[in-house]
Amino acid sequence: GDSCCNPQSMGYIKKIVENKIPGIYVLSLKIGSNLIQDMENSFFMNANDQVREVCSQLAKDPQLKGGYNAMGFSQGGQFLRAVAQRCPSPPMLNLISIGGQHQGVYGFPRCPGESSHICDWIRKTLDLGAYTQAVQEHLVQAEYWHDPLKEEDYRKNSIFLADINQERGINETYKKNLMALKKFVMVRFLNDTMVDPPISEWFGFYKSGQAKETIPLKETSLYTEDRLGLQEMDKAGKLVFLGVKGDHLHFSEEWFYTTILPFLQ
Repeated sequence: GDSCCNPQSMGYIKKIVENKIPGIYVLSLKIGSNLIQDMENSFFMNANDQVREVCSQLAKDPQLKGGYNAMGFSQGGQFLRAVAQRCPSPPMLNLISIGGQHQGVYGFPRCPGESSHICDWIRKTLDLGAYTQAVQEHLVQAEYWHDPLKEEDYRKNSIFLADINQERGINETYKKNLMALKKFVMVRFLNDTMVDPPISEWFGFYKSGQAKETIPLKETSLYTEDRLGLQEMDKAGKLVFLGVKGDHLHFSEEWFYTTILPFLQ
């Protein structure tokens, strides 16, 4: 529901980073040929195609060839993690995920542009058939829909999240590429009413088979079996878990300057 260059959101973030770190090069990724397409693609363009497009943009940008820091907001957080896992060149140095849903979502209590009929349609579609091929191919939010009551369906039919979270087998390249990060920073909004469950922002999720009790990352099989290298990264001090008071993507400039900017310098 956002675009690369909206002066109230991503365009604003780009500007304040440039102001605070003189001489820094900031690329705000645009997916599509204009801002309307960029916004629509956040709902309707297959996430795997979005990741491919971003990998291509990064590889072609001469300013990034020595490596870059990546910062993703909300679903952009897990999409950039897919970039880290799938596209090691140019190398991603640090990944900062601000409200990214790394274990997916099971619920859509609010969505960007709440007054929009798009939100109601998305909710109905997810309830009726998140794991049907047509919905998976054409609705971004279905591609990280994680139903703890239908784990088998999720593992088998999720075309994006189940792949990057190693649910169908171990892709050693994904693991090696993610572990190459210097830091993987995960920001969770402590009063989040948009992401269900909010602990997904720290890689936790619902305990399998029900949708009430959640477990932290360290109790998930992803961590205990170390399918993605997160356990090893954690032991090496590469995982950073940050909590910020406020609802989804609500933070102060002061917090951003003191907490996030040091990872970009």
